Amino acid sequence: MNAHMNRYIYIALIVVVIFLWFKRDRIFDARPTPQTLDFNQRRSGDIVAAPVRSSDEQNNIDIFQKVHPAVVNIVATTLGINFWMEIIPREGQGSGFIIDGKGYILTNNHVVAKAQKLTVTLSDGKKLSASLVGRDQASDLAIIKIPGGEADTVAILGDSKQVRVGQKAIAIGNPFGLSHTLTTGIVSALNREIRSEDGTQIDDLIQTDAAINPGNSGGPLLNSNGEVIGINTAIFSLSGGYQGIGFAIPINRAKEVATQLITSGHVARPWLGITGISITKDLGDKLGLGVNQGVLVIEVISGGPAHQAGLKGGHREVILGSIRFLLGGDIITDIDGNEVTDMKQLIRRLDAYKAGQNVSLNIIRNRDPLNIQVVLTERP
Repeated sequence: MNAHMNRYIYIALIVVVIFLWFKRDRIFDARPTPQTLDFNQRRSGDIVAAPVRSSDEQNNIDIFQKVHPAVVNIVATTLGINFWMEIIPREGQGSGFIIDGKGYILTNNHVVAKAQKLTVTLSDGKKLSASLVGRDQASDLAIIKIPGGEADTVAILGDSKQVRVGQKAIAIGNPFGLSHTLTTGIVSALNREIRSEDGTQIDDLIQTDAAINPGNSGGPLLNSNGEVIGINTAIFSLSGGYQGIGFAIPINRAKEVATQLITSGHVARPWLGITGISITKDLGDKLGLGVNQGVLVIEVISGGPAHQAGLKGGHREVILGSIRFLLGGDIITDIDGNEVTDMKQLIRRLDAYKAGQNVSLNIIRNRDPLNIQVVLTERP
């Protein structure tokens, strides 16, 4: 009996020993210390290489470090009415960037329009109250201001006349409130036109595929030198998010608007004082105008610049299709030697001038070419 018992005990001990042998790592080994882990140790002979960055990556890094301190987040607080007819504050966000050491910030008009309160957050997280200096709905641009002592970094403004399709484009902004986000792409096209939500048409825009999302509005579009070439203003999207098409206002136009907003609080646009229609080949042939392009003057506003210069409007009523208008007015064919093909181009040509400037209009009156000098005034 004792011999059999001893045999069973001996077998049981062997089984326990075998079990413990295979489970020894779990039972006897304590958790390793961080220093004993292979990936935390540097073996002899290991060489720690410096990070490898392409020249393009380094350019992105340099530009972000250089420019992002000038880029700010803007929170615009407006007042609304809820279901119970209670007045409640609502907040919208956008971007902007400091353009002058006195604290002037350039942004989009639609970012700050109707705001009762403006709060600017700097790159270091500091929040400041800002005041509205001026805004211009026609160009979708606005200037706000923070105390000059807070404007440590100023963005460098470039020359949008030098922008070419295919060149690099870098956008910095605050999409969806995510502070200081950088995206890159190229300039996809120039001279684009869009119509804003309020119905205002904006011309000569820069198109880019750099990702622009809600909250990027008002932020800078930069070139490879870190110079601002445009102000990100809108996206084309079927979903409301980024789909590869964004638009920026050229910085040269923004400089002109910003200068007037800062110095006078509004933009003084030149005014010719006429209403007119674009002449097409079909319209010219049907009306027997003798030209296939230009602007047919329908009405000359009494007391306006065109009236003072002797421009003539229509005096004979005609109906073409379902359109009724006056025929017999002057036809504008160019301004200062620059061809005018339609009404849109006439407006674009005039926008290049300032109120008080003299312009030379080449016109056709009763099929005879004439030249008229007009002194433009500020649009009422």
